[in-house]
Amino acid sequence: MKIKFLCAAAAVATAFASTAAFAEDAAPASDITITGSAAIVSGYKFRGIAQTDNKPTAQAAITISHKSGFYVSTWASGNTFGGGTEIDVYGGYTKALGSTGITVDGGLYGYLYPNAPINNIYEVYGSLSKAFGPISLKGGVNWAPKQHYFGGNGYATPVKYSVYKYAEFSVSPPVLPALTVHGHLGHTAGGLDYPVAYLDYTVGAGYKYKSLTLDLSLVGTDLKRSTVGADIYRQGKAIPVLSLTAAF
Repeated sequence: MKIKFLCAAAAVATAFASTAAFAEDAAPASDITITGSAAIVSGYKFRGIAQTDNKPTAQAAITISHKSGFYVSTWASGNTFGGGTEIDVYGGYTKALGSTGITVDGGLYGYLYPNAPINNIYEVYGSLSKAFGPISLKGGVNWAPKQHYFGGNGYATPVKYSVYKYAEFSVSPPVLPALTVHGHLGHTAGGLDYPVAYLDYTVGAGYKYKSLTLDLSLVGTDLKRSTVGADIYRQGKAIPVLSLTAAF
């Protein structure tokens, strides 16, 4: 009898432990999600203009998102502005609009340069995106109010703001979902032009393997040497950009 009791007790204890472990495994997911990435790029271009003198650099990002749609992110790139570092900090809110398939996103963005704070820039941004099967479309606007940086672009009269409008697409063929073909077209006018309004473009393809993505893109602008001079033209001319990104 004593042996049977001990066996029964052991069975109950084992069942309790299994139930507790299952309950722990089945605990509700956290409301907060943390994601990030690290990348090596052959050159960093911002709106078509080289920020690292067309030289390689390392980049990293981290995003903290809440299930409500609010998020905050930071992104960093080395070797900008003569060896300095760019640190972008931004936060906003994103939400799918009912059953429309449209996602809205908006917030505040800061481009910060610890070694050259005179170049700091702040913007308000907003975008709409929608997927049509394997095709994704996105359009958005970044608006920068009048700020100190705009005074350095050689304007005869004060610039009150800068605006950047863009459209993007991406396609992942069903027969090869690891491959993504993408394109981007943007227009800059106001305090962030050179000093004429201009177009920038990107067209390329990326291939994803597990957490790694290898991308090759052609990135450039429509700036003319006769308009902006040899140096800006060289920074804005079309060049291939190769990147390897690890996501986590």
